[in-house]
Amino acid sequence: MKIAIASTDGLTVNEHFGKAKKFSIYNAAPPTFDLIAEQEIEPYSTGQKEHAFDEARFQEVARVLTGCEKVFVTKIGDEPALALKAMGIEPVVYSGAIKDIAL
Repeated sequence: MKIAIASTDGLTVNEHFGKAKKFSIYNAAPPTFDLIAEQEIEPYSTGQKEHAFDEARFQEVARVLTGCEKVFVTKIGDEPALALKAMGIEPVVYSGAIKDIAL
């Protein structure tokens, strides 16, 4: 299964979807997680708490998540979560070690 993880350290899921500057893409078959790519992006969030859904910014992030079945983040807004689901990507809110993810 191909998954994406929002992580600042490569060891833990520790980043909000909108603040992520990169996503780590893995082939996952727990307990094995094989890193296949590090995708740097412009964060989706503009830094404003009440920003409107921005389709163009979202599409830039979504482009690097294409082909993933799940994306693991510590937090995600309702609209980006719905947009990911519409693409067939399940957003998973999780905080902790990557090696402890259960699929």
